[in-house]
Amino acid sequence: MSLDTVVEDIREEADARVAEIESAAEERAEEIIREAEAEADSIRESAEREVEREIDRERDQRIASANLEAKQERLEARRELLAEVREALEERIATLPDEEREELVRELLDAAGSEFDDAATLRVSTRPEDMDLLESILEDYDGYELDGEHDCIGGVVVESDETRVRVNNTFDSLLEDVWEDNLKEISARIFEEK
Repeated sequence: MSLDTVVEDIREEADARVAEIESAAEERAEEIIREAEAEADSIRESAEREVEREIDRERDQRIASANLEAKQERLEARRELLAEVREALEERIATLPDEEREELVRELLDAAGSEFDDAATLRVSTRPEDMDLLESILEDYDGYELDGEHDCIGGVVVESDETRVRVNNTFDSLLEDVWEDNLKEISARIFEEK
């Protein structure tokens, strides 16, 4: 065998080995690229899912916030309407016709008087507009005296120094009791709730 043949064989072996190494390197490079692309796809999908979850969370928070704000606005509107209804009711009570007002004041005075001993001297006050009415009513009651003005929409406040009892039978206090006891029903009727 000649030296040229040996060199040629070595060269062929080297070329074959280079081709084999290049082929293996290309396969490895393609595998690395496939793995990198798969990992990139996985990262992209994961990021997209996270973005979707964040969008859903943000949307849910905004919807919840909007619902809460709308509920608060509805409640405030209801409170305002109930306040208007109450104010209108107070105005209606404050402007009752004289005959009806006198009848109610007498009933409230009788009810308050039953809370005191017969021997007590009772002082009675009312709103400024009803002072003349109360004075004429008290002419029919023994042991009662006009005490002065009371800030209210009507009715009477009866007091006695002997017993230190004070009975607030004003329209205001009665309205407050009725309003509080029936607020749920009043609200249901106004807002047509079942």
